[in-house]
Amino acid sequence: MLFWVIVCMKKRAWKTYLLWILIAEAVGALSGWLTRSGVEFYTRTDVRPPLSPPAAVFPVVWVILFALMGVGAARIASAPVSRARTESLRIFLLQLGFNFFWSIFFFNCRNFGFSFVWLLVLWMLILWMIRSFRRLDRPAAWLQLPYLLWVAFAGYLNLGVWILN
Repeated sequence: MLFWVIVCMKKRAWKTYLLWILIAEAVGALSGWLTRSGVEFYTRTDVRPPLSPPAAVFPVVWVILFALMGVGAARIASAPVSRARTESLRIFLLQLGFNFFWSIFFFNCRNFGFSFVWLLVLWMLILWMIRSFRRLDRPAAWLQLPYLLWVAFAGYLNLGVWILN
C-alpha cells in the first residue's frame, strides 16, 4: 500500500499530500493528547467487551487510518475545482471534527451513551464522504473503507462499554 501511495504522490503534487496527511494526523494527535488521562483511567477501570484489542493497537491503527484519510483528501483536493470537490472536502472536514470530539466525549466526559450516538453519526458521515469522494476519485473513496470498518468496530466496542459499565 505504501508503494501505491508513493506512486500516486509522484503523479500529483507531493505538497498537497503532505498537507492533507498532516491535517488528519494533527487532528488525531491533538485528540489523543487531550484524552491521554481519560484513556489511562478508562484502561484501569472500565469493563470492556469481548474482542477488545490491547490498548497499544489503537494508536497504530489510528495513525494508519488518519494517513489514509489524508491521502484520500489530497486526491480530492487535487481534482479540478468544482462544486463536488468543495462539497467533498467540507464533508471530509466535518467528519474529521466529529472524529476529534468522539474521543473527548468517550474518554474525558465518560458519556458512553452519547458517545455511541455520536459515533453512529460519524459512521454515517464517513459513508457520505465515501460516496462524495467516489464521484470524483474512486481510489480516494476506497481508501476510506478501512476507516468505515474500524469505526463500525469501534461502535461495537462503545456499545459494549456502555452496556457493561
